[in-house]
Amino acid sequence: MTRISEDELHEDRFSRLRLISWWDQEKIAKCRLLVIGAGALGNEILKNAALLGFTQVVVVDLDRIEESNLSRAVLYRNEDVGKFKADAAASAYRSMAVGACVHPIVANVVHGCGLGLFEWSDIIIAGLDNREARLWINRSAWKVNRPWIDGAIEGINGVARVFLPGTPPCYECTLGEVDWALLQKRMSCNLLMLEPTVEGKIPTTPTISSIIAGIQVQEAVKLIHGMPTLASKGYVFEGMNHSSYTVEYTENPDCMSHYTLPQIVHLKETSAELTLEALRQRAQSDLESPDVVIEFSRDIVQKFVCPACKEEEKLYRPVGSVAFERAKCARDGQLRTVTALHSYSGEEELGSRRLDTLGLPLFDLFTARSGDREIAYLPFGDAPQVLGKLATKAQADAVEVTPSTI
Repeated sequence: MTRISEDELHEDRFSRLRLISWWDQEKIAKCRLLVIGAGALGNEILKNAALLGFTQVVVVDLDRIEESNLSRAVLYRNEDVGKFKADAAASAYRSMAVGACVHPIVANVVHGCGLGLFEWSDIIIAGLDNREARLWINRSAWKVNRPWIDGAIEGINGVARVFLPGTPPCYECTLGEVDWALLQKRMSCNLLMLEPTVEGKIPTTPTISSIIAGIQVQEAVKLIHGMPTLASKGYVFEGMNHSSYTVEYTENPDCMSHYTLPQIVHLKETSAELTLEALRQRAQSDLESPDVVIEFSRDIVQKFVCPACKEEEKLYRPVGSVAFERAKCARDGQLRTVTALHSYSGEEELGSRRLDTLGLPLFDLFTARSGDREIAYLPFGDAPQVLGKLATKAQADAVEVTPSTI
């Protein structure tokens, strides 16, 4: 007669997972997971993360649920149509994983999320359908030294890829001439948006979503446990014949993504409590130099100026978030010129402006440079507004951080 051990008699939710020899449930529970996109792929990513026991999750998505989402999104129900995807996905996640802390952010990841969100995370998993967002995630992840896992699907085919910071090739290295041409189509010569990115219209099935998202989350689990992954490679699944293979990417030595901030300092203040000049004075002290420039995480459209009537309109919005049509002067219909900002070096007009009035998202990084030295500052006081209850789990004290992967 086979004897049943005491441990087998008292199984918990994750007992069968712990039977895997190398499995560490505590590592998974402690992992801070950032999921970008809550469509077909994002639903499967979040479902898998909930079942595996991820308890600290942020989900980012801008869109609302449409009826067509219901055939490809396991977390949504009829009554969710019209709700924001991020909100509904977070609610469904909590119902699957009682006790998990899941925070939704309704935002465009390119223009509406500060780099502090990427720095907070341990792993980033994206389920998106446009190049612009992937490129932004790639550059952001490299800056704060975080790994990210990309997934893409079309029809019954898909690909999953893992990109590690400091280990090229990266996502940007994989872009070809056609990719760059499509990216540039969205922007006019004066930095305004010509056409929005078409999202959510890719033909897909729930079956390919589950396959690719399963690989993505499995790669995340392997990363957490320090196991070999698809680093700088892609897993391609062809659904017609159920064939699969891996591809290796080639490094582009001129890639703009290959840059990691050497030092990040968490500040106790919020963005509303700091002016540009106050931050610059702090950096002058830290860098022991009067010649300090504060660089922004992204360019800003500061104002429109009409060449005919000379009227100015202040905007302070991220470049790429302002439609081309906005550039026409209301008085005479002339196309106005754009004044853009990417840094602050002591100009009197900008010095008194608070960080939260620059048009940048909260919880963003500001990089101070002097010669070949640099320090990035993160107003960590913004954390409660951005991370919700997850902020209490983060270190909110002003502390110097040297970015590192998990």
